[in-house]
Amino acid sequence: MIKINCDLCGRVEENLSRALIEGVELNVCRDCSRFGKVLAPIKRYSPKEQHKMLQRVQEAPKEEKMEILVENYADLIKRKRESMDLSQKDFALKLNEKESTIHHIETGTFEPSLENAKKLEKFLGIKLIELHKEGIHLPKAKKSEGFTLGDFIKVKSRQ
Repeated sequence: MIKINCDLCGRVEENLSRALIEGVELNVCRDCSRFGKVLAPIKRYSPKEQHKMLQRVQEAPKEEKMEILVENYADLIKRKRESMDLSQKDFALKLNEKESTIHHIETGTFEPSLENAKKLEKFLGIKLIELHKEGIHLPKAKKSEGFTLGDFIKVKSRQ
């Protein structure tokens, strides 16, 4: 049988329960479960099931794609608006935005939200949002038993 540490006291046990203690769900032993409301026993997975779950995690995409605003968005917006012979006031009216917001965007003191940037892209016909790929670094599984809330309390009380 697999033994797991209690999140509260750190005791190693086979049968832990999921409990709600002060608004937080924790895996706790029978003794610590009295401090909150027991929700359910923790499901134990067979070694075969654990291996399948680990493979799924390892097969997960290694990079994350994020939409970000291009660095020179202010110049791009201003040049395109001026090439369309629109004043900031007229431009703001067409986009249903405040003139001061357009001014702040064009001077670079205000960064538009992705939603507003998409609206600007569509109206002006320029590219303001680019996809940024960032690698995901998954932590390697450790063989140590881990750090519990009980350990934290012990460390904190020594200081």
